[in-house]
Amino acid sequence: MKTKELLKISLRQNAIFIPSEMISNDIKNLSGTTSVLAANVAKLGYTFSETLLHALNNVSPNYKIEILEVLREVLGTDKNWTPLVKEWNVPTGESVVDHIITYFSNIFQTKNGTVLQCGHTIPDNTFPLERYNGCPFCGTPFEFGKLENIGQGSKLKVLELWNEKNLNDFYISLLQSKTALDATQVDSLKIVMKYLALPKTDVAMKETLMLVIDLLIENGNEDLASQFLKTPTDILRYLWYKNTGLLQIIEPKTIIKRASKNNQHFHYVLDTSVQAKVASQKDLKLKYSRKECLMVANWLNNMNMDVEAMCEIMHPKRGMWVRFIRALRLAEYSKRKGFEKLNFLMDVFYNQVYDVWQSKVNSSRLKFDADKTFALLKQRPGLFARSLFSNMLWFGADETIAHFEEVIDKVPARLVFTLNMYAQNYFDVNMQRSVKPLGGTNKRIGSNQLLKLYDDAQLETMKNQIEDLTILAMKKRFASVSNPNKTIYIDPQLYNMPVSIGDRSETVQDLPVALMGTRFPVEGNEVRLFMQWGKDLLAQHLDMDLSCHIAYEDRSDMCSFSRLTTTGCQHSGDIRSIPNKIGTAEYININIDELAKAKAKFVTFTCNAYSNGSITPNLVVGWMNSKYPMKISERTGVAYDPSCVDHQVRVTQNVAKGLVFGVLDVAKREIVWLEMTFGGQVVGGLDFKGVQALLAKLSSKLNIGNLLELKAEAQGLTIVENENADEVYNAQWAMNAAAVTQLLID
Repeated sequence: MKTKELLKISLRQNAIFIPSEMISNDIKNLSGTTSVLAANVAKLGYTFSETLLHALNNVSPNYKIEILEVLREVLGTDKNWTPLVKEWNVPTGESVVDHIITYFSNIFQTKNGTVLQCGHTIPDNTFPLERYNGCPFCGTPFEFGKLENIGQGSKLKVLELWNEKNLNDFYISLLQSKTALDATQVDSLKIVMKYLALPKTDVAMKETLMLVIDLLIENGNEDLASQFLKTPTDILRYLWYKNTGLLQIIEPKTIIKRASKNNQHFHYVLDTSVQAKVASQKDLKLKYSRKECLMVANWLNNMNMDVEAMCEIMHPKRGMWVRFIRALRLAEYSKRKGFEKLNFLMDVFYNQVYDVWQSKVNSSRLKFDADKTFALLKQRPGLFARSLFSNMLWFGADETIAHFEEVIDKVPARLVFTLNMYAQNYFDVNMQRSVKPLGGTNKRIGSNQLLKLYDDAQLETMKNQIEDLTILAMKKRFASVSNPNKTIYIDPQLYNMPVSIGDRSETVQDLPVALMGTRFPVEGNEVRLFMQWGKDLLAQHLDMDLSCHIAYEDRSDMCSFSRLTTTGCQHSGDIRSIPNKIGTAEYININIDELAKAKAKFVTFTCNAYSNGSITPNLVVGWMNSKYPMKISERTGVAYDPSCVDHQVRVTQNVAKGLVFGVLDVAKREIVWLEMTFGGQVVGGLDFKGVQALLAKLSSKLNIGNLLELKAEAQGLTIVENENADEVYNAQWAMNAAAVTQLLID
């Protein structure tokens, strides 16, 4: 089990983990089992590097079987990939009229038709039943096929060798990541923490720290965990993570509102939003044992911080703290001997005899007292950075920049880069920005109204000031690090990979990971979307929908369950019930030439939960692409081929009702991987302007290639054209987004 889980982690990094003790020989000639393994893996779209192939040749056949099993599990070869329609690339001709006739035939129980396993009667001359694998009326599948056409992919992905050192380096890089970990990294960290000892290293992010603290407490090291809890917010974050599984402190009312909204339904009789709201409130109730109460009381009592400072930090989440104080019986523990500091904290907090820094900033800002405002902001450089743009518009650019220059060296590098990336969008009067409120879905907001006070030339000057300031600051940071190397190699692919800053992806990538904003070129004329859900679940009504939104210059179109055939797109049929344990699938074929001829601009890939609630956990969505035509089974309609998969993600958090997972740029023939949640039971709920705002945000991001160029210039390194350099940065290195963040020098 240990090696199986660690194999999954290595596969996410485009590698195969082989412990050194498993390599027992040094045989050069390929054995029969190695050749068979290579052939089977090639059918799945992968091949081995020379180093990995040699290592595999010297491990036991049992481990080779385990590697193949993991690959097959991750690629879902044992799942049911049968759609509702056979040869679904040819339209069945079904219409709304067919559904209406069938509806009334079943209401009045007419006899002229075919009775199916689900109990529905399909009238003669409506649906062509010979074309279906299930009921065309209720979307229940009856027939299931296996994968037939595999190994059609035009390009094999090369897997590298991972040993213990690579695994430990990856472990340390996750702990040291200078940006928040996404869902894939969090999942990998949890797995590796389960099997490997915790290394002695600094943990850079608070969210990552919660996972470390949780591990220590589970192992009975509460005292050791307490040294990592520096502020009351750290304690609150840990307690909330244990209660909800969320690493960010999302307000209870936000979680309840999302749960309620996800359970709304078009048909009033099917709406369960009220029940979901009550259930969510019940789930969020706090209940702690005496041991846990004492642990938290000790943490607060022994915290090395002034009581008034602690109260000020607790103030923004005052409502949540009141709930936790009651549930943890802290008022009771504060009366015990030795808990004098906790007693004083309770007194100051409840009587609110403390000053709040943010209120002072807001007050002086409203009074237009620039000196006092900037004096306060300099005390907290990170918050100064976050409010820099609005303060430039409020007090004037020159004065604000002059004050900010004094503290920019104390600002975390990720914030400095964020300023440089987003200045282009922020100072554009006509630009709508994409934002994602804590615990909410992606939204677009209009530009700051104060921008209208300035002319275009002034706004352009502001953009340039930000760019010059931030680039100079980063060059200074790079130059301050001594580097004996002379040459550097930067892989051209790195110019298509954005630096991972501010993206907290909520889906897990079990195949080699890609950063949000990565662009995938389309080799052929066809892109095939796929969605698989319901694996290991009992047979039930569970309606997930795969759809796409097509944007033209002057109009929009969509391909979904309500519109199976449209220009350039063909849907495989709407499945609304899942079979027992094996899951089910939907597809959409996208013909790029046909869309280009019709002058389509973008195609947005989406999936939705039509059923009450959010997208079902472990639902997998992605797309296939190959230079050669991808076949569809004539017998069953199965159209999945693991060797053609470009990218796929697995939904793990049940908070989203709708998810955008990619955008095809028709003219450029490339797909941008992005993740954007939205509220909506159908694709019609998607705000395409919101997608465009997110694309603008992603395109403004600094890419890894440009960041490395900045490093080379600051440290006097010569960029060379091949990997025969002192410093080599290739696509394999960039697979580990946590390692890339080490370029962000603080």
